[in-house]
Amino acid sequence: MNLESPKVTIEKSSEDVFNFLSDIKNFETLMPENISKFEVLSEDTFLFALKGMPEIILKKKEVIPPNKIVLGAAGGKLDFSLTGSIVELTETSSEVQLEFSGDFNPMMAMMIKGPINKFIETLATSIPKAI
Repeated sequence: MNLESPKVTIEKSSEDVFNFLSDIKNFETLMPENISKFEVLSEDTFLFALKGMPEIILKKKEVIPPNKIVLGAAGGKLDFSLTGSIVELTETSSEVQLEFSGDFNPMMAMMIKGPINKFIETLATSIPKAI
């Protein structure tokens, strides 16, 4: 299952956006209002939970400055990744798009598609306000 957030334009350089997303502590400011838990576990790993959902641990898996950051599931039964792609538009503006990719059975995919779509959209649209 692959889901994409809308592309969001940010009035910051791609390097500024990359540096912001590289610091996992900043993801707390991007989380939706229904977050019930956020905890930094290490320099590249954090745990979060949304109300009514199980806890999810994300770990930085791949970093390609200043254009790409890949977070992946760290443990648990589900294998998925969240990729942030950053495209420089000008020296002072860039575009970000988040992509969720996971391998789920059809029943699970049907149940989580809506909530995950809303989640990555919230993360993406929160970036310009947070930076």
